[in-house]
Amino acid sequence: MSVVLGLLALTVFLFVSEIVRIDFAAIMVMVLLGLLSQLPGLGSLADVSQLFDGLASNAVVSIIAVMIIGAGLDKTGLMSNVAALILRRGGKTETRIIPIVSGTVGIISSFMQNVGAAALFLPVVSRISVRTELPLSRLLMPMGFCAILGGTMTMVGSSPLILLNDLLNSANQSLPADQQMAPFGLFSVTPIGICLVATGILYFTFLGRWVLPKGNKTGDGTSAQSLKDYLKNIYGLKTDIFEVTIPAGHPCVGETFDDLMQRYHVYVIGSAYHGQRWFAPVIQTEITAPCRLAILGRQKVIHQMVNEGGFILHNDLDVFAEDYAPTKSGVAEMVIPPGSAVIGKCAHDLVFRKTYGASLLAIHRDEETMSYVETEDHAPTPVGEVPFHAGDTLVIHSTWEALTRLTRDRNFVVVTTDFPQEELRPKKVIWALLFFLVALGLILFSDLRLSLCLLTGAVGMILTKVLDIDDAYNAVSWSTVFLLASLIPLGQAVQSTGTAAWIAQQILSLLEGWPIWSLQAGVAVLATIFTLIMSNVGATVLLVPLAVSIAFAAGGDPAIFALTVAISTSNSFLIPTHQVNALIMGPAGYKVIDFVKSGGVMTILFLIVSLVVMGVVF
Repeated sequence: MSVVLGLLALTVFLFVSEIVRIDFAAIMVMVLLGLLSQLPGLGSLADVSQLFDGLASNAVVSIIAVMIIGAGLDKTGLMSNVAALILRRGGKTETRIIPIVSGTVGIISSFMQNVGAAALFLPVVSRISVRTELPLSRLLMPMGFCAILGGTMTMVGSSPLILLNDLLNSANQSLPADQQMAPFGLFSVTPIGICLVATGILYFTFLGRWVLPKGNKTGDGTSAQSLKDYLKNIYGLKTDIFEVTIPAGHPCVGETFDDLMQRYHVYVIGSAYHGQRWFAPVIQTEITAPCRLAILGRQKVIHQMVNEGGFILHNDLDVFAEDYAPTKSGVAEMVIPPGSAVIGKCAHDLVFRKTYGASLLAIHRDEETMSYVETEDHAPTPVGEVPFHAGDTLVIHSTWEALTRLTRDRNFVVVTTDFPQEELRPKKVIWALLFFLVALGLILFSDLRLSLCLLTGAVGMILTKVLDIDDAYNAVSWSTVFLLASLIPLGQAVQSTGTAAWIAQQILSLLEGWPIWSLQAGVAVLATIFTLIMSNVGATVLLVPLAVSIAFAAGGDPAIFALTVAISTSNSFLIPTHQVNALIMGPAGYKVIDFVKSGGVMTILFLIVSLVVMGVVF
């Protein structure tokens, strides 16, 4: 027990100090646990033959499977559409996006494992972050915390609540008929869960600006960036994309996009007519109305164009929001090598947009940048008519899918390397949804293990080529997998050596003789502490019998004391030992201190709200 307590202290120290990466710290502790168990007198510390069983545990395999399922849904473009829907409803401000995303995830996690709900929404939140320019660290923690809180909304939302009725039935076998505890119904805990989710949403909505980490944005010259950021950072061009409507009967109907571009010194990079959209339309296309255009230019020039020409300017991208999101398209650079077949030809000769699916924005040659867009320093240059030279750097706006194809074209050398080099598979969306629903149906309506249900969906997506096997491997956050798998043996050691029971007895003995409400609060605090150092299932199994005994001795309701344990084991916000916290830690770049800062207040709010609502409802 002393050795286990020492290992717990070491683990907490490594997590908080971050002397080494948190996943490596967990691996170190697991290895140390195995080595110590070989010393004389410490043989019962850990069973070395089962030391690495955490890698095959139900929870870890479930996380791997749900990451693959999430990647499959993302590969079809479905998650981008969900992100676009949320943005249309919630706008682009943190205080509006957080309630929508967090509330949605909270509801979903009430019927499926909370780590599954969080993993499915991870790509959605990533896309929202890019499109709103809000740091991912400002959005993932509210989503993750509400996924944990959502598990308290139904009796199938979290493993402790699923176990609770079985534990009550076991306890009833040793009780007389008049003292037996009735099982809880599916929605018995719903009022508690709703209040906890609402508390989490309100907490981050009103206090998020102070408790959430600020987050950083980085980029380099070879990274694919949004069009606005790239042109401003690299070339100092203060331009952006604007959405403009040409109303029916407008005088420019019948003219070409090229005529419009030359008259107003702007750049048409997209068009939409009768529900159909064109990315990088051919500039010789005749204008028909009513239609919408995506136009690149300086804000001052665009406003002048709208005022003079009678066009309608929209406040934000609407029709083109998805096409020009940085997750789907952006600015890149490519160089014309010696011997290229395009040397001596211009963009018009090549029908550049139609041939390559990209818009030529500028040509950088001999320290000079020629651009179609008027800038503060020079007049616009019709770059479409400038013959290409060997060594020219072409600045283009392209979809990442089209840029991937250009990397295979020997006439160009694509300099930009850091961009999503994958092709979406929207035609596979039916298969992706089918196997997602199959997995969900097995979870809700069968007794199969969670990991098997989720792997069924993952394997189905690979079989139907929604993903290939390499995509599936790349979708898994292996640092998260090893973090969780390495902590499982420590949790088992805490329980098997009697350390957990000893801690519980010592604490509960201090509460003897206290009022019933304070005893219940003490049980809640104890469950909160235990769920941070061992699995929530282990904490529930250990503490429910103790809580029932305390309730009988003090004259309280044993079922409510047992429920207090099962609810409080979801109070896992202080350190990233919970599966959801471990999942979001890497993508958002969180440190342990970020969880301590944000999770400390959430832990206290959870205790207060859950105890008050249980007192009112029961």
